[in-house]
Parts: sequence; structure tokens; C-alpha cells
Amino acid sequence: MAKPVRAALGGVWIKCNFCQGDLFRDREVKLNSSGLEFMSLGWANESATGLICWNCGYVHLFVNRDLELYKQKKG
Repeated sequence: MAKPVRAALGGVWIKCNFCQGDLFRDREVKLNSSGLEFMSLGWANESATGLICWNCGYVHLFVNRDLELYKQKKG
């Protein structure tokens, strides 16, 4: 199971848009385009960081590479 993280962007802590929680699990998400998939070039699609709210499951997507993740202990 994924470890919880807190996240910040530009010095601002991120909170869930839905429940205001501040713990997430993170994963890479491919931003597939139909054109590249059609040409079997799906591997070339851009990717984003998905932050999934630990509390409610709402998914937030960030393509900004300045996103900072901080591992937390589940408590």
C-alpha cells in the first residue's frame, strides 16, 4: 500500500478540493492523447503527478514539476 504524503507547490501546502484533507497518495498518471495512441506512440504522452486524497479519494492532477512531496507517517 502507498505511503501517505503531504504536498506543496510554490511554498503553499495543498489541501483536497473536496474534503480539505492534507494527506494524499501519489502516482504517475499518463495524459494519453488519441492521436499518439492511434499511432502506437502512447509511451510519448506527457505524464502528471496524481495526488489521491487519503480521506475521500478525490484525484488531483499536477503537471508542474515543482510539486514537492513529503512522506508522512499514517497516524
